[in-house]
Amino acid sequence: MKFKSLLFLSIAGLLFSACQKPFSELEKDPNRPVNVPAALVLSQVEFDMYNNTGKPFSDAMRWNQFYCSNYNYYATNEYTWTEMPNHFFILKNVVKMEEEALRAGANEVNPYAALGKFFRAFFYDQMSKRAGDLPLTEALEGQDNFEPNYNSQKEIYVQILNWLDESNADLASLIAQGENSITGDFYFDGDLKQWQKVVNALQLRILTTLSSKENDSDLNIKGRFAKILQNANQYPLLNDMNDNLEFMSNIYNKYPSNPDNFGFDATRQNMAAAYVEPLKNLKDPRLFITCEPAGSEMKAGKLPSDFSAYHGASSGEDLADMTFKAGVSNGTAFAPGEYSFQNRFRYYTNYEGEAVFIVAYPEMCFNIAEGIHRGWFDGSAAEWYAKGIEASMSFYGLNSGANTFTYSQTGGKDASDFVTFNYDFDFQEYLNQSDVKYTADEKGLEKIITQKYLAFFMNSGMEAYFNWRRTGYPAFYTGVGTGNSGRIAIRWQYPYSERTTNTANYETAIDRQFNGDDNINDEIWLLK
Repeated sequence: MKFKSLLFLSIAGLLFSACQKPFSELEKDPNRPVNVPAALVLSQVEFDMYNNTGKPFSDAMRWNQFYCSNYNYYATNEYTWTEMPNHFFILKNVVKMEEEALRAGANEVNPYAALGKFFRAFFYDQMSKRAGDLPLTEALEGQDNFEPNYNSQKEIYVQILNWLDESNADLASLIAQGENSITGDFYFDGDLKQWQKVVNALQLRILTTLSSKENDSDLNIKGRFAKILQNANQYPLLNDMNDNLEFMSNIYNKYPSNPDNFGFDATRQNMAAAYVEPLKNLKDPRLFITCEPAGSEMKAGKLPSDFSAYHGASSGEDLADMTFKAGVSNGTAFAPGEYSFQNRFRYYTNYEGEAVFIVAYPEMCFNIAEGIHRGWFDGSAAEWYAKGIEASMSFYGLNSGANTFTYSQTGGKDASDFVTFNYDFDFQEYLNQSDVKYTADEKGLEKIITQKYLAFFMNSGMEAYFNWRRTGYPAFYTGVGTGNSGRIAIRWQYPYSERTTNTANYETAIDRQFNGDDNINDEIWLLK
């Protein structure tokens, strides 16, 4: 009896002591870490840049009109978007990374804080240019504010540009003090000098994104653009393809098209006319590397080196018609078809694939060419334009002289299925074509954006689409296949969570921008 009484008292004492602990202590899971090194958080944020902003062979590439789905069990070519990708979850990790660096004893200006500003700029740009206004000033406050007000898109882009300026200045200060590296970085192995170049290249992308606002004094597009190009020491830029911010796949993080999924989607995606037609018209040998000749043209006796043997489908074509013309039944090619497929030698024979650009040298060259073309800086648009084309060609291993190309003649993936052919290429001759050579008129802008589009193939997320939406170049295709009443959507809706947990501020933002209708066909401020 005495034992039972003591046991009861002991249990009661434990319960009483537990009751004295604050709830915040009781809710902690002792099996889960509360704090992690900033380096680990950085690695996750870096992976999210690639994984969550438009990987190759994803729906983003259909919306870029690089290829089309011809098998509706898996996907269509419709622009019937709903909510935007919600990168606030990634931004919470950015905040955590900054906090952990300070907790570990870092100074206020430290490598993680400097890159944190870059990540904030990158992910806010990705979200805002999809939807419009967003919570910013009151965002990322955690439990202190579940209902943040929305900032205007203009305010967001002013902040994005300021973040990038601050990131560049902070990195320069750290490098000058001899703090040249950061732990947890798998893109540049911690080299802050490389990151500083990327920060400034991203700012050039943002400035061209804002081209319709070039006369807005608060944004100061022309002044910011000129300051970057006039001060190479203060604003170092990417020098060549070795400076690219790019993701390399491996056996563990496999390239999206690889031998494992060859049988699933190698023929369920045929090439799109928006991409193929410019390459054909310009006699551009990148066509031979990324695409295969159409089966029906080969059956008719054409050579794989004949540009007219390659065909892309209109993204607006009825899907049933595209399926039949592609020569596909239940995902399997049953006869030589009318459309080209992606080059199965390049994209389905290994797990590493090709580098996937996030911020890269060719795009930067074209952005500089565009800015000069628009009169933002006194330089040679033709020179930067040519550099961009040459860099893109080099990515595919193209050089002046004899080049050898390989494609799958039978549609298989074994060595016996692949055949090679030769083609002589003269880069200077290519540049001198009337439809390629830079001219200081509206046609010149079209050429810059078209070449940038071709260089974006299977990389840089939705940048190809965003450039088309901004300029109208190159021509995108519409019709019943694109859905949305034959239109291409020009924005995304807000996340459903905003409608349910931040209702009042969400409705205010929608009323202010779109007269109360969260519609995918309404123009955001960026486009007006």
